[in-house]
Amino acid sequence: MVLELRRPVGHTWSALLAIWPGLLSYIISFVYVGIYWNNHHHLFQVVRQIKGGVLWANSHLLFWLSLFPFMTNWAGESHFAAVPMSCYAFVSLMAAVAYAILSAVIIRVDPSHHVLSDALGSDFKGKASILAFLLAVIFPFFGPFGVTLAGVLMVTVALVWLLPDRRVERALERKERS
Repeated sequence: MVLELRRPVGHTWSALLAIWPGLLSYIISFVYVGIYWNNHHHLFQVVRQIKGGVLWANSHLLFWLSLFPFMTNWAGESHFAAVPMSCYAFVSLMAAVAYAILSAVIIRVDPSHHVLSDALGSDFKGKASILAFLLAVIFPFFGPFGVTLAGVLMVTVALVWLLPDRRVERALERKERS
């Protein structure tokens, strides 16, 4: 997957400043893909059994993540207009939902292996992220302040998840000690 970043037209600071929306959306998308990559790695550290449902749930997540480059380009080139921002938030929402589905399918495939379900617990962080993305889908239609608020929500979710989720690592450590 390649996130598109267009070069500035010219060789001045003002030329670089002119592409700030594309650069910002690229950075945010890169951070999101990195977050999913890291958490996906943690998730699969505890998997003992793969079945077709896990593969399809994993493909479902990959589909939504594959849309980030398109959304990045559209949101940046539009200077964060309402519809592209809402669509960007929708893709982010669907990626978060797909990740939750993948986690649930993995737990369902091997119910006797409790490391992942113990690690996720009630998954407040995941559910709060889904709610934030849902609000970010809606807010852009309430004018410029709504677009800004949607952007703040998107950045906030990224910041919350920026450090790799240690819940799986802690659950594995507890299991090793017992």
